[in-house]
Amino acid sequence: MSAEQPGAVLRIAGEFTIFRAAEFKPLLLEAPAPSEIDLSGVTEIDTAGVQLLMLAKQEATRQQRELRLVGHSPAVLDVFELLNVAGYFNDPLVMAARP
Repeated sequence: MSAEQPGAVLRIAGEFTIFRAAEFKPLLLEAPAPSEIDLSGVTEIDTAGVQLLMLAKQEATRQQRELRLVGHSPAVLDVFELLNVAGYFNDPLVMAARP
């Protein structure tokens, strides 16, 4: 799970929680930074995981580059809906994923 080249996809699998935050933070912010984060393999996410995604989005905006979240797992959709953060990521896939 790493971004190997500019514009690469970072695939996150398993728990995306406070217990793995130290492991994920460098992957989300390393150079070259991913242009896409695939969340389809996330089985659990907590506020620490959401905060890291927000930090990655903020850093991408600061660097004037695009960062897209794709493949949202049910766990991610549930937490995004609960915390009402889909709009922060400006991600139409998340916002349209629920009927």
